[in-house]
Parts: sequence; C-alpha cells; structure tokens
Amino acid sequence: MDGIAAALADTTRWQLVELLAERPRSVGELAELTGLRQPQTTKHLQTLARAGLVTMAPLGQRRVYAAEAAPLREFAEQLQKLAATIEAHTGERDVLDRYRAAIEADTAAADRDRWADGRAFSFERVLPVPPETVWRYWTDAGLLASWWVPPSLTVTECVLEPKPGGRVVLAYRDAEGTYRSEGQVRTARETERLVFDLSVLDAAGAVAFTGHYDLALAASANGGTQLRLGLGISATTVEAVSAIAGIETGWGQVLDHLTEVITRKETQS
Repeated sequence: MDGIAAALADTTRWQLVELLAERPRSVGELAELTGLRQPQTTKHLQTLARAGLVTMAPLGQRRVYAAEAAPLREFAEQLQKLAATIEAHTGERDVLDRYRAAIEADTAAADRDRWADGRAFSFERVLPVPPETVWRYWTDAGLLASWWVPPSLTVTECVLEPKPGGRVVLAYRDAEGTYRSEGQVRTARETERLVFDLSVLDAAGAVAFTGHYDLALAASANGGTQLRLGLGISATTVEAVSAIAGIETGWGQVLDHLTEVITRKETQS
C-alpha cells in the first residue's frame, strides 16, 4: 500500500496511469501525450512497475506498458476501510470540534485573571451498579486510576482519600507532557457524598485554577446509582484558558469512561 500511495502521489505518474487505464501504450506515445522526454517517461513507468501498477511487454523494439487493475482495486478497498473507520468514530471528531470552539470562545473572554471565577458545571449519569460500588471507584486508588482520565492519557499518580482533610492528587501524562492537580477533601459521607477541592497546577507548580467538586450518589429504582457531579471553579488565570475550555467536554468523556469501565468490570465479568 505504501508503494502504491507513493507512486500515485506524483501528478505525472497519476496521468500515466490514467492514460494506460484506457489502453496499453508505448513509451514513445506516453512521452508525446505527457510532453516528457522518453528517459523521464521511462523512469516514471519503472516506478509504477515497482509498485505493481503497470507491466511492460517488449514488442520488438517497442516497449508497451499496460495498467494493472488489481493493485488499484486493493488500494481502493483499503481507502474505503479507512473512510469507514473515520465515519465510525465521528464522535471523537465532534469532541475535538467542540473543544476547539470552546477554546476560541474562552480565549476572547480571558482578558484578565479570575475571568472565569464562579463558572459552574453539572453532570449526571445513571450507573448499573449500587452506590457502594460506585463509591469504591471514586475512593480506591487503583479503581480511580482506571477511569479518571480519558483513555488516551496515562495516570502516574491518583489519590482520593475519603475523609475530611484527605489528599486528592491526580497526575498523568501524554506524548506532549505531564500534568498535575492537587487538593483536599472537605466532606466524605460513605456511599453518599464526596466534596473536595482540586487545583490544576501549571508547569511551574503554581495554581492555574481550582475546581470545587460536589459528588452525590443515590440509589436508583433498578438497583443502580444516580450520580450527580457539581463543579464550580475559582482562582482562574488567563493561562488556564485551554484547561477551563475543556472542562465540560473533558468531564463528559471521563464520566462516560467511568460508566464504560464499571459496566465492563462489574456487570459483564
């Protein structure tokens, strides 16, 4: 596939394939039709032949080339599969588009520090397990690390101690760098409510902004859990635009990830 793609990337070679698709032609005829010298034409045809796109038949002193349909058909099938994969994951592209639009809007608004103080978000999910199980996924370090960031990121430290004054730490990395947030638990009522602060730190360790989280868990009628998460932010800085712009989309992804992980591990095992 790589050889075919490289061969067809040149406009002259593409033209040669188009001409040969109509019928076999000699090097001289192809040179005349493309305006190239014969040595140049031959060189391009040899590249196409190495990719399996054309074959050459020596007819006396003439060298006649013909196009091969099979490699092109296989290449087209691979392109169709690629397009189908893209279409099957349009949700991921939608996330990117929403995030980009949010960054553009917030960049225009972030003209001073504390520009987003008081902004609030709320999220809800219904999970197919009882509150006791959901509570474990928030307070057990290993389980928490299994869902608290989108799958594309790698958790390096994850702590949420379910007691007043308990530590909250989330550190993760991706190919672009490392990220860290630190905070403290304010309220912890087992299986019911968890209130904590978490400050996102910049590269120098200074607070970029602080999130104030209020998690409520309640049993639902079908034996599952109604999860409600409130989030307010303060101490916002101008430099935190991209992080603040990504809160709504990011937490939506994270809670979807939580739902996916719990469903897979607790109900399908």
